[in-house]
Amino acid sequence: MSVSHVTTHILDTGAGRPAAGVAVVLYANDGGSWTQLANGTTDADGRAKDLGPAELAPGNYRLNFATGAYYAGQGTATFFPEVDLIFEVTGTEHYHVPLLLSPFAYSTYRGS
Repeated sequence: MSVSHVTTHILDTGAGRPAAGVAVVLYANDGGSWTQLANGTTDADGRAKDLGPAELAPGNYRLNFATGAYYAGQGTATFFPEVDLIFEVTGTEHYHVPLLLSPFAYSTYRGS
C-alpha cells in the first residue's frame, strides 16, 4: 500500500491510546463547495495512511472525523459529534494532520 499525500493519526488523549475505528473523509474545496475525494477508517494504531491520491493539487482541503460514532462505541458522551479540520496544501511534500482527541476537547498540528 502506498501512502497518500495526506495522512492522519488520532490519539484519544482521554483514554491514553490511539483512536481505532474512526471514520475519516477527505474533501477538496472546489470553488466554494466541498467534493469528497476519499474516505477511510483509522487502524489499530489510530492511523489512516490511504486517504486519497499520492499527490493533491494546491488548494484547501478538509478532513472530517466521525468522533461521535467513535465515542458512542466506547460508551462515552462527547461534546463534538464530528470534527472538521481545514488546511491548505501548497506543495508536493507530505501532509500529516494529527488529531488529539478527548470527549470535550481536541487539538491538531501539522505533523511530519
